[in-house]
Parts: sequence; C-alpha cells; structure tokens
Amino acid sequence: MQYKNNKLKTLGPQAAHLITTLYERNRSRFRLKDVQRILQINEAASRNFVRKLVERGIVTRLKPGLFILVPFELGKEREYIGNPFLVACEIVNGKAYYLSHGTAMEIHGMVTQPQLIVWTTTLKPHRPVNALGVEFRFIHSQKKFFFGLSDYWVTKQEKVRVSNLERTVIDGLKQPEYCGGMTEVAKGLWIRQNDINVSRLIGFAVKMGSGAVIRRLGYLLELYKIGTPEDCQLLREHLTETYVRLDPLLPSEGKFLRRWKLQLNVSVEEFLSVVRT
Repeated sequence: MQYKNNKLKTLGPQAAHLITTLYERNRSRFRLKDVQRILQINEAASRNFVRKLVERGIVTRLKPGLFILVPFELGKEREYIGNPFLVACEIVNGKAYYLSHGTAMEIHGMVTQPQLIVWTTTLKPHRPVNALGVEFRFIHSQKKFFFGLSDYWVTKQEKVRVSNLERTVIDGLKQPEYCGGMTEVAKGLWIRQNDINVSRLIGFAVKMGSGAVIRRLGYLLELYKIGTPEDCQLLREHLTETYVRLDPLLPSEGKFLRRWKLQLNVSVEEFLSVVRT
C-alpha cells in the first residue's frame, strides 16, 4: 500500500520509517520485536512508541504485543482489525494451526449465515482473544490429527491454512459444538455434496479413529443419498456394538437405529428440513 508523502510527513520521521518499512515487508500486522528491530530501540521504548501510535489512531492493538496498521484511506477511523483469518494466523505466530470447524465451513461456502467466532485448531493451547468485537477461539489437538489441510489465499500475497472440504465435514461430525450443531454440519454437507470426494471423506473418518464420526457420517450419507451403498458398507465395517447419540449436544432420547448404532435424538424430518431452506 502506498502512502502519500504529505501523509507520511505528518507522522514524524521515526513513525514514517516504521510504517514504510512494515508495508515494504508486507507486515501490516506486527509485534513489538518488529518495532525494536526496525527502529533499533529497546523493548520499553518500543512499547511507549507504539502506545502513542495507538492513541493517535495510526495503529490498532489486537492483543498484548500484537498490532495492525490502520490504513490512511480510512480517514479518522481509529479501530481496524483487517482480515480476521490473517489475524488468527498471526495470534498463533503462523505455527502448527489450521482454521477449522465453523470458520472452515464459512471459507468453503458451507454456511448460509456469517460466523461470529473465528475457530482455529492448534497444537498448543491458546486462550481466547477478543479483538474489536471479533472473538478468536482455539481448539487444542494432537499432531496425529493434523491431516487433510490446504492453503487458502486471503489476498494475492497472504494465505492461511484451513481444513479441506472433506476434513471440515469430519471435524464438524466430531465436534459439532464448534459449528453450530449437527444440523448445521449436515446442511454444509448437503450444500457441497457435489464437490466432496466421498472416498476421501470415508478415509478421513476411518483415520480419525472415532466411532461416533463413522456412525454420524454413514447415517447422513445414507439419508441424503450421497455416495454409493458400497461407501456406506465400508463405514459399517468399522462399527462396534456401542451406541452413541446422533447429536452429542442434545439429551439421550429418541429411538435406537441398529444399522448405524445411533440414538436418533434428532428427527429425520429435522435433517431433511435443513436442506430445503
């Protein structure tokens, strides 16, 4: 992003140098250590310097130690967060993460309403962050479950890691509470059914090693007539005698379906109704 010379002059030489350098390095989001390196000042001085920039509305504080430049073209706007997906990546330092669950569903066009929380799966636990009203939440996972991921280009220069279409369905079936519930996961599956690789979907379900995921997936594939009878049979081969709830967020009630070892605590009609809307 290019700034007009007169705009830079109003900042003072140090601020102008910092901002110009950050944009030259494609670092609209930056940390205190970046300020220290660019201006060659110590930590205390960098904190004081950035605090003044925040007070002037030149920079927005996203979380302790993490900031973003407010584009000049926004005029007097003092609060700016930029793209939340990129912010989520920055919060975890771009390491061992992927955008997942409801956020991945939004990226893949599997939802009909905007998501209010940015969900990120990480190897290390992270506390929730609220930046300018945007809530970032983090789901702790083991390394063995980091598969089925792809890149999503947010801009021409910047990308984030996200669960691919099939993996997003699997995550939703395992933890529907981070997706708005089982009916929302089912709707997402229905919306993108023509683009889903069913063999890959089944492979991921088996690799996840979750009997609940296998049961829920088989049930929905059969209900929505996605894939072939052979696909469902592959899933049935991994069933045990244990029954699980179709929707883990709802009470243990409803009839038991022997074919998929499921307690149907959500009616068939409810699952069918979500795909008609």
